[in-house]
Amino acid sequence: MRDESPFKGKTGLQRVWNAFHYSLAGLRAAYLAEDAFRQEVLLAALLIPLACLVAPDGVGLALMIGSVLLVLIVELLNSAIEATVDRISLDSHPLAKRAKDIGSAAVLLALLDVLVIWACVLLG
Repeated sequence: MRDESPFKGKTGLQRVWNAFHYSLAGLRAAYLAEDAFRQEVLLAALLIPLACLVAPDGVGLALMIGSVLLVLIVELLNSAIEATVDRISLDSHPLAKRAKDIGSAAVLLALLDVLVIWACVLLG
């Protein structure tokens, strides 16, 4: 196991504390570096309070908020894929394009999921 990260040895509360800080750093990095993530955070800041006002019940509210959060999660994963591909090479390559396009497609599907869920919840 010598090839693993030296940070893998942390256990217990120290690991949880470190993971929390790495997560905050990731959110900060995505917000500062990714225009799409900032736009989706703005969308979430508008839609989550709106969901609290218009959701007919707790299940509807959970579905509406969950679908919005899913967009942010998928965007974070897409941004990580793009950063990794760019780190490997900035050269144009069909596999790099495919990876980035697939990540973008995942974000599109998550956004469509918001539309479908919100329509189902609000229109019955």
